[in-house]
Amino acid sequence: MNGESGISAGREDQAQERLRTGWIMVAAQGLLIVALIFLPRRGSLSLPLDAFDVVGILAMTLGLAVVLIALITLGRALTANPVPVEGAGLRTSGIYSVVRHPFYAGILLAGLGFTLAIGSWWQVVCWLALLVFFVAKATWEDRMLAEKYGVTWFDYADHVGGFLPRFRRE
Repeated sequence: MNGESGISAGREDQAQERLRTGWIMVAAQGLLIVALIFLPRRGSLSLPLDAFDVVGILAMTLGLAVVLIALITLGRALTANPVPVEGAGLRTSGIYSVVRHPFYAGILLAGLGFTLAIGSWWQVVCWLALLVFFVAKATWEDRMLAEKYGVTWFDYADHVGGFLPRFRRE
């Protein structure tokens, strides 16, 4: 076996390992979201709504809107697996010009809203676990994007926050 085919095989192994890791992360993310929804709650929404209910409903609505916009913006690059799609290009426009990970940010905002509106301490713990998970997942994804897009990604990441917008004075 010559050196080039060994390098090619090594890249293929790395790509397969990344895909496996990505699918494991998708499964873990799904489990955390299902747990957040189905763990014991403090109750249902009832009238009159209190401040936590109102803020929670607004946060859920905004979070789900952010997720929907992110999904639409990704277009053909949309995949459940966080491994970048070959040939899709780096998304830096639309909502991706505001935050690098709007899908994760939207889920976190919707989950926080759910927790505020009807959650118990179980949801608080689960939401915090989801936050830690998404930070780790986004960091892994950012490394792959930096490797793939180089300087273009670093310029983008210098100006656009991961989960929250960056407001800078120029």
